[in-house]
Amino acid sequence: MRYYRVQGLTEKSGDMKLLLENIKVLYFASDCVEPYVEIITVKDSKRRLSLCSSQGSEAEEPEDQEEVDLPVLGDHSQLLDEHHLKRIPARTQGYKWQLVYSTAIHGSSLKTLYRNMADLDSPVLLVIKDMHKKVFGAFSSEPFRVSKYCYGTGETFLFSFNPDFQVRAYRWSGENSYFVSSNLESLAIGGGGGRFGLWLDDDLYHGSSFSCPTFHNESLSSHEDFIVQDLEIWTVQN
Repeated sequence: MRYYRVQGLTEKSGDMKLLLENIKVLYFASDCVEPYVEIITVKDSKRRLSLCSSQGSEAEEPEDQEEVDLPVLGDHSQLLDEHHLKRIPARTQGYKWQLVYSTAIHGSSLKTLYRNMADLDSPVLLVIKDMHKKVFGAFSSEPFRVSKYCYGTGETFLFSFNPDFQVRAYRWSGENSYFVSSNLESLAIGGGGGRFGLWLDDDLYHGSSFSCPTFHNESLSSHEDFIVQDLEIWTVQN
């Protein structure tokens, strides 16, 4: 992966004007990811580095130690209750979430999942319960869609709840940018070395979870190969 950081004057174009000191321009490109340029503030860059360094941690403390509202679910959830919501990772807090896909309501079909998300333009929260009652999932900075490229940003992460409702969140390691890979045959989050952090088949029935370079995660499920009991996807309600 090529990764350029431009701060102040760029080296490739002498006639470009001086960039503001608190702005960074990031260029990303790899064989898997469609090249893109992202402009972020220095403050946001430091926050992302902080997130990336907290691999395998529980939910982070809110910035500036301010009290943060718990996430609000606009619909009934088969998988999340108040114990989960109190522990769910900080990136999901302070928003009202709307249910956009549920295997209990819409059936088990990856095509239906994509169809229900076709008009979305906001982050999504994927929650799974396996046949051993383990609850885990992923936060994606972009809605899932059919794509020949990997997509997403460093805000994407994996998470898993322990039986006592403690949550482990696995942030971007910075090692690669294989955040989300999705087509009509499967949906995968995190990857590298032939292993996916979270993988689901087109029936949303068989899945697997292995340690992967993208997040340096442990297996999220009770077993590396698992059967889905229920699955839900939530998005931020506008």
